[in-house]
Parts: sequence; structure tokens; C-alpha cells
Amino acid sequence: MAVKRTSHAVYDAQYHLVWAPKYRKRMNEAICQRLRTLFVQIAQDFGFEINAMEIAGDHVHLFLSFPPKFSIAKAVGTFKSISASVLFKEDPELKEQFWSGQFWEDGYFARTVGDEVTATVIKRYITSHREREKKPRELKLFR
Repeated sequence: MAVKRTSHAVYDAQYHLVWAPKYRKRMNEAICQRLRTLFVQIAQDFGFEINAMEIAGDHVHLFLSFPPKFSIAKAVGTFKSISASVLFKEDPELKEQFWSGQFWEDGYFARTVGDEVTATVIKRYITSHREREKKPRELKLFR
């Protein structure tokens, strides 16, 4: 990845972020598709760069870069708060499913790209994630 610049910083930081909907509820394909669009828009609005994205039925993976003026918590919070607000506004029935008034779980997973966990490894993991979920899991009773 190329070094990026803001008015007061030069940086090369990439993050693998994962979080899930409240109660680990499954999201239908329409919600997943809407989230893909929303996340791209949020990234553009805030100067984030999404390198890979996968929205599975019960969690989200983002591999992205963002300016150092944002903490990891602030970046995750930005994606979560804006997307939840838009989804609840566009589909009031979601508030019945997520009766606590929150769409996303409070927590998240974050990993920076380093020596052993390279950008290539994370991209391969995220892009192959969908294929792994589609395959039925084989029972290993006789092995």
C-alpha cells in the first residue's frame, strides 16, 4: 500500500475490523447489500479507504485504511452508528427485531497489519470467507 498524506500527517496504517449485529442476528441479503453501499459511502465521506469488505449473514469484515486522526474505536463507531441510523430510518420494522434499539453489538475485533499478518493474508481470508460459508460442513465422525 502506498503511503498516504493528510494536511498534517503521513501514514501507512491498515486495519482488519470485524463486528456483529446485536444478538448475532442474521441479516438478510437486502440488509447486507444496503450495508455494502452504506459502508462505501461512509468511507468516502470520512476519507477512509476500504481494501476488502465482506458482509456475512451474522458479521462484518472490513480491511481498510484511515487517517491517524481517527482512533480505531472512532472509525468502528462511525461505521456502526451511521449505518444503524440509516437502516432503522429506512426500515422501521428492524426496531421490532432489535428491540434494544441497537443494531450492532457493542464490541468489535481489530487487528493492524504487521509482520506475520500481512495485507495479502487478510485480503485472502476476507475474499475466501464467503466461499467457506457456502460449503456445507462435513461431519468428522469416522476420521
